Amino acid sequence: MSAVAGFAAVDVAGFGYTGGWLRPGALTPGRFTDRFEDIYGRHDGFRRNHAKGLSATGTFESNGSGTAICRASVFRRGTVPVVGRFSLGGGLPDQADKPDTVRGLGLLLQTSDGQQWRTAMINLPVFTDSTPQGFYERLLASKPQPDTGKPDPQRMATFLERHPETAAAMKIIRQAPPSAGFAGSTFNGLNAFRFTNAAGATVAVRWSLTPIDDGDQPPVPPPSGNDYLFDELIHTVAQRPVRWRLVLTIAEPGDPTDDATKPWPSTRRTIDAGTVIISAVQTEAPGNARDINFDPTVLPDGMDLSDDPIPRARAGVYARSFTRRAGEPKSPSEVRVS
Repeated sequence: MSAVAGFAAVDVAGFGYTGGWLRPGALTPGRFTDRFEDIYGRHDGFRRNHAKGLSATGTFESNGSGTAICRASVFRRGTVPVVGRFSLGGGLPDQADKPDTVRGLGLLLQTSDGQQWRTAMINLPVFTDSTPQGFYERLLASKPQPDTGKPDPQRMATFLERHPETAAAMKIIRQAPPSAGFAGSTFNGLNAFRFTNAAGATVAVRWSLTPIDDGDQPPVPPPSGNDYLFDELIHTVAQRPVRWRLVLTIAEPGDPTDDATKPWPSTRRTIDAGTVIISAVQTEAPGNARDINFDPTVLPDGMDLSDDPIPRARAGVYARSFTRRAGEPKSPSEVRVS
């Protein structure tokens, strides 16, 4: 049960009501945002989930291979500027770094024609929930009890009985231990999207960032200090850029596109589309990634949403969370680049 509780803050922002797949009035962006505040408390000026973070800048060097399946200009051969944010799951901006806390990486890529691609990824192989309603119910079941500081085991067991897809996803996640640090993490988009190429052919795609220089990283010292994961990343980027390969995985007929708890077979065709390079990190401050809403529904021409309900639903709570923190006084970031 304690392992299950650790995934309460998996998502990069939460979900909201968009209509059609939820009962009218059952869920709203405000209710989801309130739920995060109920669990983690209110921390003015910070995201309601993935509150602890570090801004970053770099580039995406496209090798042109992605144009085989997508006409978006970001995949044409060349270099595109990137603004990013590394984060830890949860609504506590000063939480202590732990190796098993979910790690996030949000990216904004903007091409010379003014189009944007925003993506929010985490270091898990699958997502924990197939629907927004399931995610919300898991938040309720995962709330720490006042007397123990831990979730009620019976409440969580009841939730898992009602949601076997989450129990199956947890099993997959437990079999994929996290890397030692941010730089060596594989970050996965998890949800399926639809890519259309210049000829009009459309395929379902999931994407991942896989570390290129993992074997070249200096040994990570034993955990020390409240911010050791971020401190290690700051130190690494000061020594050299950190690079990931952008890998596009193409679905075949029958592969689930509406349920991110289910992995696609490892035999699926993949395309190495280029390299994401993070060359600098910055303390969160006005004008950098602190103020960016990494809404995964912001897509360039050639990319579209699939039948997965999660990205559509997330957009509402991203907006609500952003509106709240934008109007609040800003506290200093826990993670600082000296």
